[in-house]
Amino acid sequence: MGEWSHVRRDGDRGPGSRRGIAGPDQGQTPGRALPARLGHHAGRQGRPPPAEINYHLKTLERHGLVELVEERRKGNVTERVMRATASSYVISPRAMAGVAPDPSRAPDRLSARWLLAIAARLVSDVGTLITGAAKARKRVATFAIDGQVRFASAADRAAFAEELATAVTTLVSKYHDETAEGGRTHRVILAVHPTVDPDTQES
Repeated sequence: MGEWSHVRRDGDRGPGSRRGIAGPDQGQTPGRALPARLGHHAGRQGRPPPAEINYHLKTLERHGLVELVEERRKGNVTERVMRATASSYVISPRAMAGVAPDPSRAPDRLSARWLLAIAARLVSDVGTLITGAAKARKRVATFAIDGQVRFASAADRAAFAEELATAVTTLVSKYHDETAEGGRTHRVILAVHPTVDPDTQES
């Protein structure tokens, strides 16, 4: 008995729906559309054969990027209907671990590259937490603040950073407890950087 898969195209089965999935070997993402019916005509249309598409879909399913919606029997073939598990994706730096920035290397509070390395670790760590929480059907305990401040001068910006660091150090000293039974360590990240004009992409 044969088995092949296709991706649902209706796009109205929840926030995880997408219009299709193409082979990773083509550098395509789950958002890139393929016809829902891959079937026996795929080879004639220049697309990968169903067996190859099944392989890639099962890989994506194993990593939680697509999920099974339903299975249908069609003669001697089992048709598996898949859909994407999210409407958007963030690529973890672990995807290219060999060249991913390492925040433990040359830490420097005033370095933009070190800030980027910390942000990369944030993407990786929170992504891992979200994946684990989704499997356990739990929420991740996180907190974030996003805002803007306009400084009159570089001196004011430096003074602000120093006061902010002092305030956070005081709070951490107040609440940090190495001996608390059942406690859990949390990472605290603070960042200040110039805003980017979306029209000019210049800082």
